[in-house]
Amino acid sequence: MSIRLRLTLWYTAILSATLLLLGLGLYLFLHYIYYDNLKSEIQQQAGGVASRIKPQLNTLGQYSLIPNIRDLPKTNNVIYQVTNLVTGEVISLPDAEQTGMKIPDVTDEKVKCILNGQCQFEKVSIQGYSFMVYYVPLVQQYTNNVLGVMQAAYSIEQYESLLALLRLVLTVIGLISVLIAASVGWFLARKALRPIEQVIVATNRIEKGIDLDKRIEYTGPNDEIGELTQTINGMLGRLQNAYTELEEAYGAQRRFVSDASHELRTPLTTIRGNMELLEKMWKQTALTSGEQDNAKMELTLEAMHDISGEAERMSRLVNDLLSLARADAGFQMTKGEVELQPLLDEIARKAQLLPKTAEWIVGQTKAAEGVYVHGNEDYLRQLLFIFLENAFKYTEQGNVRLDTLRHGGQIGIRIEDTGIGMDKSEIPLIFERFYRADPSRGRKSGTGLGLSIAKWIIDEHQGSVEVKTRKDEGTTFIIWLPIAAEWSSKTPQARDNSLRPRNQV
Repeated sequence: MSIRLRLTLWYTAILSATLLLLGLGLYLFLHYIYYDNLKSEIQQQAGGVASRIKPQLNTLGQYSLIPNIRDLPKTNNVIYQVTNLVTGEVISLPDAEQTGMKIPDVTDEKVKCILNGQCQFEKVSIQGYSFMVYYVPLVQQYTNNVLGVMQAAYSIEQYESLLALLRLVLTVIGLISVLIAASVGWFLARKALRPIEQVIVATNRIEKGIDLDKRIEYTGPNDEIGELTQTINGMLGRLQNAYTELEEAYGAQRRFVSDASHELRTPLTTIRGNMELLEKMWKQTALTSGEQDNAKMELTLEAMHDISGEAERMSRLVNDLLSLARADAGFQMTKGEVELQPLLDEIARKAQLLPKTAEWIVGQTKAAEGVYVHGNEDYLRQLLFIFLENAFKYTEQGNVRLDTLRHGGQIGIRIEDTGIGMDKSEIPLIFERFYRADPSRGRKSGTGLGLSIAKWIIDEHQGSVEVKTRKDEGTTFIIWLPIAAEWSSKTPQARDNSLRPRNQV
């Protein structure tokens, strides 16, 4: 539930409770005032009538209670009824048969309640009309015996109609007020929280790395929202400056690595060429020199070998740095459909010439027959040689094996060795730059950049790599590449036509 909705609901609930208390209080107050005045008026009027009713003995020696019609107040809203508790006689004034209005008879329980002073007033319905009935006991003056009960019924239809109208008006006004207040509250909450929505939009843009120069527009008062907006705008400004400085630093670093790599390649190539030339010249001179001169030449040649080896290692490092600089700069390699089987055959043939002490085994590669992947042939070749050189480097005895497998729409190139392996906890780190998984690997020549370059090439080909390893037992790398096309069922002529470059990016 959003803050805007919660604020609107809270505001509406508080207003509803306030209106309910106000309306209920007004209704109860008017109800009490009207009926209290009405009871006083009925009590005064009925008391005067009851005082004029004189008990009279009849021929049977019983008291009769006959009110004098001339003593009754002239009003159409009051109905009188006298009940003789001795004889059971009931007299209605005006006559109930003529008006159709008859007050309910008095029961024994009602008489007891009246004598206790509790049931003086009662609301009753007569012929569908509402009346307020007042009960007055008729007592013999000298003996204080209760001879009968007089009922004075006063019509309260106008009061009931007025109170019903009041209830309707209060209900309608309350509902309309709540609806209007909820609508206005929703609008005001939206207006008040709009700067926060702008903060969310600006934050989302920052998360996506775009529009860092965007600021939150706020034209309201300098309240809490205004202060929050100013604070966030200041923070955005500092973030923009920091991000700009960081981008400039990264750009300068990438340019430096790229420029340095380009600049170092030329002198390193020159050094290697001159060292090879000097080595050839010293070998020719050694054939015509004496034994003492031969010893000096051997020392000189050994020094040349060391210089040449270091120059070669630096050349590999420079090439690796140049590849990574291209990757950081967003270099897009040229891609096309590459047939995988001929590439694997070439790799298998050239891998025999790599420096190695382990046995080289080429397993089944039928899964790659007729399979094409969308990529760059040169970079795929570099990718496979990186894994093969690592496998030979860290496998002093045993074997290194190359084969292929299929899974769904992907082709897997598996390179398995029986070398020193590594801990499983180190697998997530082996593709980081300059990381050497095992201390013993430090004794092997290398820059620690090969697997980083391999991971970049795999990512550029929308592939993935699976690693299985066990300490001192070996490591298996499976390079998964999506299959772009299969031509195994085509004729050789159609297969040759399919090798033409197309859809290159």
